[in-house]
This record gives sequence, structure tokens and C-alpha cells, in this order.
Amino acid sequence: MTTTAYRSAQPVGRGGFPRLLHAEWTKFRTVRGWVIGMLVACLVTVAVGLLGATGSSMRCSGPAGAACDHTPLTGPGGEEVRDSMTLVHRSLTGDGAITARITSLTGLYAPDGRSETGAGPATGMEAGVQPWAKAGVIVKDGTGQGSAYAAVALTGAHGVRMQYDYTHDLAGSPGAVSASSPRWLRLTRTGDTLTGYDSADGTHWRAIGTAHLAQLPATVQVGLFATSPEYVVTSTSPGGSSSDGGPSKATAAFDSLTLRGTTGGGWRGDLVGGTGRGPGAQGASDLGYRQAGGTYTLTGSGDVAPAVPGRGSPGKTIENSLVGVFAGLVVVTVVATMFVTAEYRRGLIRTTLTASPRRGRVLAAKAAVIGAVSFVTGLAAAVIAVPLVGAVEKSKGFPLHRVPFATEVRVIVGTAALFAVTAVLALALGSVLRRSAGAVTAVVVAIVLPYILAVAAVLPAGPSRWLTRLTPAAAFAVQQSLHRYTQVTADYTPADGYFPLAPWAGLAVLCGYAAAVVAAAAVLLRGRDA
Repeated sequence: MTTTAYRSAQPVGRGGFPRLLHAEWTKFRTVRGWVIGMLVACLVTVAVGLLGATGSSMRCSGPAGAACDHTPLTGPGGEEVRDSMTLVHRSLTGDGAITARITSLTGLYAPDGRSETGAGPATGMEAGVQPWAKAGVIVKDGTGQGSAYAAVALTGAHGVRMQYDYTHDLAGSPGAVSASSPRWLRLTRTGDTLTGYDSADGTHWRAIGTAHLAQLPATVQVGLFATSPEYVVTSTSPGGSSSDGGPSKATAAFDSLTLRGTTGGGWRGDLVGGTGRGPGAQGASDLGYRQAGGTYTLTGSGDVAPAVPGRGSPGKTIENSLVGVFAGLVVVTVVATMFVTAEYRRGLIRTTLTASPRRGRVLAAKAAVIGAVSFVTGLAAAVIAVPLVGAVEKSKGFPLHRVPFATEVRVIVGTAALFAVTAVLALALGSVLRRSAGAVTAVVVAIVLPYILAVAAVLPAGPSRWLTRLTPAAAFAVQQSLHRYTQVTADYTPADGYFPLAPWAGLAVLCGYAAAVVAAAAVLLRGRDA
């Protein structure tokens, strides 16, 4: 016997879809349990975030119990940066150029955090140049930390690079340097435009790139620099990953130094960032420079690069305030599935489809209503949680890492979108399965569980990245406020707040899953009896 799905002969009136939307909205708001459920979702999201902040006994404190000292150093664009190096410089007024040959780049590091100067078993120092240690020529707006700059430098393992204003990095010629295979570096200034070059012989030059530094003053500092970031080693295990390391320093030898343009004064050496850093930090007697004839030897420690949260920094990020989102999503999922399964359970779906015979429109109206309500719920939760949890963290001495206003808006609106799309997916699964328990379980397993496994470091970094790339949990990337920088070595894993996909690309993965399930639900709704 063949069963034919019921089709009403009633015509659909004009303005049918807006009327349908109003009807579905009326259903939702008149069921007190669903409205309360959305309020609970908002409160749970905020409460879990507050619990994480207040429940921890950890506080940020400095030496002798003093307040945690984290006054962020910001660059020209307002981003947090690191700016520590050995700098040999003199003034340059107007246009000009600096050229130098680098003949060696060596390094030492303290794998267990020792600060003694020297190398060998007696001191615990080991020989080895760090991959992102760098030495080269630089033009900088004064010697103050965080000022605008452009540099062409040889790195420990990434060849020649042109870097400027901390966040920008351009690749030059690859390869290491030695006395038999030196590298020539050049940086020219024309107004606020700086161009970097490198050469293997000092005759044939290759342009690396151009930087435009807005509001660069007429008189700048030009010279040589050397720096070396912390030694970092990451170990992985079935239980997750961990990092260890210590300070390092780099020593570079330059010769054939020439300047073009109007210069003033003699060469001066400065330890930008102070002396309390790197191996030999006790007075930093090993950091600095020496000149012998036309050869300049610089030893530096630190970094000139973006500041990456978590890399020796006690600060919190905006997404730390939204740690309770996963709990709020579970509640939203329950409400969204019940919004459709309740009609199947009570037999009211026949009434709905009789009044609105275009079944696809019924599903679309339900999705629009639950999506909109969930968006508002997520938006309210994020708007409340971010400042509230941030205030608690601040009261415990933890600073909140600065992010641009546009990024903060994207994180908050993206969280609301995450709530909305998750609700639509749950609604569609409820329509397909006609059972709340199965739909809720499927959504939790697809979205919440992979997220927890990834960010809690239950899995190694590799599987965690794949989970947050291929499953609907990729949508949590929309909350990421951190940037991954090629020129900074750090643990870029989901557990550290770094997702493999860009924020909106991650949300698009969830949208793709939701669209596929909504399409399947529409086909099934049209083809089977209510």
C-alpha cells in the first residue's frame, strides 16, 4: 500500500511567509519553557565564564607578591609588540641608505632558563643560533621601544627577511651565512618609503620589498642590530603538548659598512629594552657591541616582533571570557530541537502543515525564528560576559590583551552567529529525526565534544587541528582574537587559542553542515506524511 503525503488544497495567501514567520514567533514566545530556556542559555554562558575566573586560585603577581607587571608595549598600529635588541646607530636626516656585509651569525641558548654567561657544561649554556634570531641593518624612529622601523636582517634559519612595524615580514634570499659565503644587506629611504635589498656579492642586488611608514620624521636612527628570542621546544604526548625553553643570544659580525645621506654624530650603542634579559641578564655584560677597525660585532638578546599571548605572558584574551559558550550551546540545542519535535510529539504538525501547505516555507520560518532568537541570546551573553569576566580577571591581576575594536566586535557578533547557526542545525536535525534526544546528542557530539577535546589538550596538536578543521566545531574559530605570525615561534594549537581556519572560514564550515541538514530536512518534510 502506498502512502501519499497530505497536501492541502487551500491557496496560500499573499504575504504568506511574513504571516508564517509571525505565527512561528507567536508559538515560540507563548511557550514559557522555550523562552526560559534561552534565558538559561545566556546565563549559563556567563556563569561558566565567571566560574572559570573566580573558581581558580591562580592570581597574577610580581616579585615579592607585588602586583603583576604587564604594561603592554604597543607598536605603531596599536598592537602589542616586543622590542628588545642591541642597536648600534647614528642619526640620518632626509633620504639615504645603509649597506653592510654580514659574515657570521652564531648563538647561545639556555634550555633550562639559566642566565649565566658563557657556554659549556660549567654554565649550562649550549651553542646554537635560534631560527628567528636576526641581525642586520635598520632604520628606526628613535630608540624608544615600540617605535616605527624597517629592517633587512639575516635570520638563524629563515634566510634574509625584510621586516617592518613588527607585524610585517617579507622573505628575501634563503640560506645561511659564513665567512666564505657572506651576505650583503641594504636598506634605502626615500621620504616615508623604505626598500630592502640583499646580495651575495655586493654587486648584483635583489629587491625584497617596500615599506611605507606613515609620519616617519625627517631625522631617524640608522644602523646595525642583533637580537635573539627565547629558545622554545615543544614536546607532544597522548595527553597533549607542553613547551619549555629559556633565553638566548645571537652574535653577528659586520663589515663593509657604508652610509649614504646626511648623518650626524658618531656610532652609539644601546640595549633597547634594558639589560635585564637574555643569558647574562645579570648586568647583561655580554650584550652590546665592539668595533675593531671596520668590523662591528654585535651580541643581542630579545626580539623585535609581535607579542604573542601565552609566550611568557600572563595576560588573558577576550575569548577566555567566552569559555562558557559551549555550555550555552547545549541549552540552545535543546530548545531548538524541541521547537520542532514538540509538534511531532503532540501531533500538532498536521495542523501547522494544513494551515501552511508549502512545507519548505514552514521549515524556513521555523529556522528563521529560532536562528534570530538564538542570535540575540548569543549576542546578549557575549556582551555581558566579555566585560564582566574581564573585570574579574583584572581584579586578580591578570591583564587583558588588547585587540582592535573591530576584532572585539567580530568576536562578539561571531559568537552570536555561532549560537544562531547551531540552533538552525539542531532544528533541522530535529525535523529529520523527529526525536529531541537523538538530535541533541548528534549536535553535541558534532560541535561541543570536538571543541572540548581540542581546547582541553586531551588530544595531541595534530588531531586537534583536524577536528577543528573538518567538524562543525571549526566554527569556534570565529571567537579567535589571536594572530599567528610566521616570524614568531609559539604553540599555535587550538589549546592555545589558535584554530587552523580563519574566523569566518571556520563559521562557514558550520554553515555548510547546517545548510546540508536543512536541505535534507526540507526534502524529507515534503516527501513523507507528517
